Amino acid sequence: MLDAEGWLHTGDIATVTADGIFRIVDRLKELIKYKGYQVAPAVLEAVLLEHPQIADAAIIGANDADGQEVPKAYVVRQADADLSAEDVMEFVAAHVAPHEKVRMVEFIDVIPKSSSGKILRKDLRART
Repeated sequence: MLDAEGWLHTGDIATVTADGIFRIVDRLKELIKYKGYQVAPAVLEAVLLEHPQIADAAIIGANDADGQEVPKAYVVRQADADLSAEDVMEFVAAHVAPHEKVRMVEFIDVIPKSSSGKILRKDLRART
């Protein structure tokens, strides 16, 4: 939980007064900024989990060849599923607005999660 400098990374955004009083003012958002639009990973994950051949999924923002942040899906296939990256992208595109479409897909064996079940996006970002 603590980094090398002793900071605890919780995802909360806080302010501190001159008296040393901390106030939580916001949460770090996982939003992906795509061409000026905000894309919520949780919305895309919910769509992906509706697919009968997908066992689990997670979305992060990843840079494409042009350096633009785009939604990238990490997908765990159901056992014996015959699912391609194109199938995944087409499925999502049929259910969301054009700016929310998944632009990259990577198949993995398991989505990294904390003991409470929260997706460990930092671990997925480390893979790219």
